[in-house]
Amino acid sequence: MTLRQHFMRTALTGAVLLAAYPAAAQTSSVNRQIDSLQSQIQQLQQQLQSLQGQVNQAQQNAAQAQQNAAQAQATAAQAQAQAPPKANGAIVTMSPGNRPGICTADLQNCIELTSRLQFDFGDYLDVHPQQSTGPHSLTSGVNARRARIGVLGKFAGDWNYALIFDGGGSNDGTQQSIIENAYVTYNGFRPVAIDLGYIDVPWTLDESTSSNDIMFMERSEIGNVVTNLASGDNRAAFGARSNDDRYWAGAYLTGPTSGSLHTGSNQQQLAGVARATYQALQGPDYSLHVGVDGEYVFAPRADGSSSSSTGDTVTFTDRPELRVDPTAFLNTGNIPAKNAAAVGGELAGGWQSLFFQGEYYHIFVDQAGLSATSPKPELNFDGFYTEASWTITGESRKYIPATGAYSAIVPDHPFSLKNGGWGAFELAARYAYIDLNDHDTPGVSPLVTGGVFGGRVQGIALGVNWYPVRNIRFMLNYIHNVVNKLPVTTALGGTSTGGVTIDAIALRTQVAF
Repeated sequence: MTLRQHFMRTALTGAVLLAAYPAAAQTSSVNRQIDSLQSQIQQLQQQLQSLQGQVNQAQQNAAQAQQNAAQAQATAAQAQAQAPPKANGAIVTMSPGNRPGICTADLQNCIELTSRLQFDFGDYLDVHPQQSTGPHSLTSGVNARRARIGVLGKFAGDWNYALIFDGGGSNDGTQQSIIENAYVTYNGFRPVAIDLGYIDVPWTLDESTSSNDIMFMERSEIGNVVTNLASGDNRAAFGARSNDDRYWAGAYLTGPTSGSLHTGSNQQQLAGVARATYQALQGPDYSLHVGVDGEYVFAPRADGSSSSSTGDTVTFTDRPELRVDPTAFLNTGNIPAKNAAAVGGELAGGWQSLFFQGEYYHIFVDQAGLSATSPKPELNFDGFYTEASWTITGESRKYIPATGAYSAIVPDHPFSLKNGGWGAFELAARYAYIDLNDHDTPGVSPLVTGGVFGGRVQGIALGVNWYPVRNIRFMLNYIHNVVNKLPVTTALGGTSTGGVTIDAIALRTQVAF
């Protein structure tokens, strides 16, 4: 090979090498990128495998937990089935009316605390004729009208009991601390219940309405007079009652009130009372209530208060519809009687926030005579009341089947400065009439006529009731009574108190549960 050929070959080889160098460099860069991507893919695959392992482990743990729970539940059920039953434990309860109690877990045995305080202030604005002393000198002031504390309860589901003491009225001259209720009830013959003991005998619509729920501070005079004859508060009684959502019926044998003397010749009174009612109309926003009441005194005894009384007597007496002064203008005195009776009817109803209630009663007395030679005509007294209310905040009084009477107002929006509620407000009005005069002749002694000068009263009452919360109530009453009474010169058949016109205003503060 010539030198020229060798040179040409060398030059051609160099040119080829120079041309191949960039391609080789580019190939090397691509290879590095591929290696990097492969490394990243391997890392992602490792991470994916790690996550998959965690998921598998979590699924295994969940399955194991479910299996363990099922085994524990089965074990507990088996142990419960094999274990003897445990004794009932005590639980704390609270009634819808906020009455606290303690019951067994099955609610078959309970004891509950109950209390009632009614504190009154009264001012006699005008008494005519006015006297500085004597019966026409009425004293304004205050009175704890009712101050009750006690327990209610039941045993074995069917046995109920109550023991309640009342220390109210201690400064109005008529009452010291007494047994208000002390009774046992058997409910095993549902819907019939049997009561025995000192009870508030549910006779008349007004008396069957709790004093926590009555429209005015005091019930009407005719209601007080007829219930005090043979029923009313703290009366010894034995009887039965039954009810459903529409009807209420009950009958009782009654005796003296708690605290009556059992000494000397004072044998105790024996009487019978019965009441039956029916809700003729009943709906969410309306009701119409009708009822009949009757009582008969088989053996009257000087109203059960005197150990020196020898004759069988009955007495009808009541004060104005206010209890801060003990003066009773209505008073027949002790009437010697063979027996006495009262019959009457009740009517009530409501439509939305409007409510009315009224009762009429007629009293018969088969008198034994004011003296051996005086006439002995049958005595007849009667009276009635009608009252109505409007709850301006829209609430309504509800029917209570267990008592055959109506409840007070429960505010839809209880008083609260935080939430803006003002409670419920109720406006009320009542007209009442009672006549305890019979065979009364002006200027003629009852020994001659055989008559009674017990008095005749016409009265109106206006009221404003504020219910801030369920268990508290404030009542403001205006009372106007006109007593028409002939003064007599003998205690038989009446008292020497003459007629009077009374205007008064009263305020009650009530807390009850």
